[in-house]
Amino acid sequence: MNTKIITILFIFSLSFSINSFAQQRDLTLEDVINIAKEQSPDALIAQHQLRASYWEFKTYRRSLLPSLSFDGTIPSINRAFKAYTTSTGAEEYVDQSYTSYSGNLRLNKVIGLTGGNIFLSSGLQRVDNFYDSTMTNNYLSTPINLGFRQPLFNYNPYKWDKQIEPLKYQAAKRNYLETVEQVSLTAVNYFFNLLSAQIDQRVAQINVSNYDTLYKIAQGRYVSGKIAENDLLQLELNFLNSQSALENANLELENTTFRLKSFLRIQNDENIRLIIPQPKEFAKVEYELALEQAMNNSSDIIDFERLLLESRANVNQAKSENGFNANLYAVFGLMGNALTFGDAYVNPGDQQQLSISLEVPILDWGMRKGQVKMAESNADLVKTSVEQKRIDFSQNIFLLVSEYNMQQNQLVIAAKSDTVAAKSYNASKNRYLIGKISVTDLNIAQTEKDKATIAYIRALQTFWRNYFELRKITLYDFYQKEPLDVDFDQITAD
Repeated sequence: MNTKIITILFIFSLSFSINSFAQQRDLTLEDVINIAKEQSPDALIAQHQLRASYWEFKTYRRSLLPSLSFDGTIPSINRAFKAYTTSTGAEEYVDQSYTSYSGNLRLNKVIGLTGGNIFLSSGLQRVDNFYDSTMTNNYLSTPINLGFRQPLFNYNPYKWDKQIEPLKYQAAKRNYLETVEQVSLTAVNYFFNLLSAQIDQRVAQINVSNYDTLYKIAQGRYVSGKIAENDLLQLELNFLNSQSALENANLELENTTFRLKSFLRIQNDENIRLIIPQPKEFAKVEYELALEQAMNNSSDIIDFERLLLESRANVNQAKSENGFNANLYAVFGLMGNALTFGDAYVNPGDQQQLSISLEVPILDWGMRKGQVKMAESNADLVKTSVEQKRIDFSQNIFLLVSEYNMQQNQLVIAAKSDTVAAKSYNASKNRYLIGKISVTDLNIAQTEKDKATIAYIRALQTFWRNYFELRKITLYDFYQKEPLDVDFDQITAD
């Protein structure tokens, strides 16, 4: 593998000597991933989605806190004829002309445990009655009112939201971590696409140089009668094909460079040289550890729990809303009435109000029962679906661990194959120069060399892709041996 690294690094140095005036920037895979996490569109979108979930959860929490509100009418002017019943029972129309004002301050608090709410209010009303030549005032004050509303058998959404909403926000935070790992996966793909294009270009450059040399040698040997015309033509064709391959490689290099810069939002025109990301060490991953971490950290596990809770809430709602319901409403307070503002608050009288409303289903031809049965059936369906998803989830972990562990050996094999293919090509080239093998044999060796180089880079890409896929589903760093985490307070800071 050391020979492989030296060879590739040597090829890297050849390529970028062509444009000595352009600024060059060396990037490792870690550099590309860090830049992607900071400024790629996917990473920025993930941050905005997390903030939206944060404010949604914060809004829910604040909805349980006491709320203070004011409502009023300033003023309401009325002038019209209205029906009036006299003491004899006759209906007459009288001309009314008045202006009314009202204001009410209200403090309300939801009681999540019971689903009811309690309120405290204070208000004042005033009416100005206008006659032909006079005007009278009247004030109605409610210095304090204490009230309570409570559904007795109804569905209580606060009870279920107390369990579901924290799960939704916890899942949102884990979704953010998973999205960051997906950004890493995307960065890996862009990185290796450009790395492959760079290596393809450098291999194409070397092939052009090699075939140019071989073709010139073959011309001299043809003149001296040492090779047939067919061999000369074959080498000339190889030389032309290598030139065409170099042009295609240059175009692909430009395209992949543009795509990587666009993904990373790099605006400058500097050349990028990628460093081959050799794994520092091979850490075998145990399936039991990966499964344990995935169960502890994955957003899918939270979503499974949330789906089960929501299905149970739907069953509870169907049963509560399709049976006997009752609502309790009670108010106790003080009330005063006077012709002046001050007198309206002197010795106010008390007021009480208590009401219980009932809703009793008698005949609905089985509609309510059917709605309950549908909710229960959907809950059973969700339960079965979640159980299957748990099985698939564990199986997916097993496959990812197996692929990652297997890829470590595949990477070693690919590196050795590339080294062997390079040595084989050099040996074939030397044997051709002394006339020991044919052009066909040389072409085969060159093709195998190029294929082995590409296969090695693809093996590296697969290794790193498997690693980050494993990190994404487990949210665990198997090298640092700790769960992945970020400072969520900093991301969601106001």
